[in-house]
Amino acid sequence: MGIIWETSFWTFFFLTVVIAGAAAAATGRALARQWRPYWQVIFYMVLLGCADRFLHWGLFLDKPLDVYKGDLFSIHYYLIDTSLLVVSASIAYRLTRTVQMTTQYRWLYSRTGPFSWKKRKTNGS
Repeated sequence: MGIIWETSFWTFFFLTVVIAGAAAAATGRALARQWRPYWQVIFYMVLLGCADRFLHWGLFLDKPLDVYKGDLFSIHYYLIDTSLLVVSASIAYRLTRTVQMTTQYRWLYSRTGPFSWKKRKTNGS
């Protein structure tokens, strides 16, 4: 047991970072492509964090059928997993939104970086 991972580093890495992180990034991209507000990213990552916590508990703890022996309801590990998922989804959301704004509205906005854009200067202003 560590501060960040519950059973082992490799379990945390493959289940939370790779699998759930990829799902979070795909969710962030999908929400940005549909022009959904950012608060929906947070909402869906809270749900994905619950699913990730359940998979950790069900697959990798010593006694998965005994609810009170495992850490299914561990707030500490839930917050760590969910915060990582929120970061992954937020990065994907912002990258996708930047591409959308600078390609779909290229006469209004120009890209200033991977996560930002600015309004183009016009002759009148």
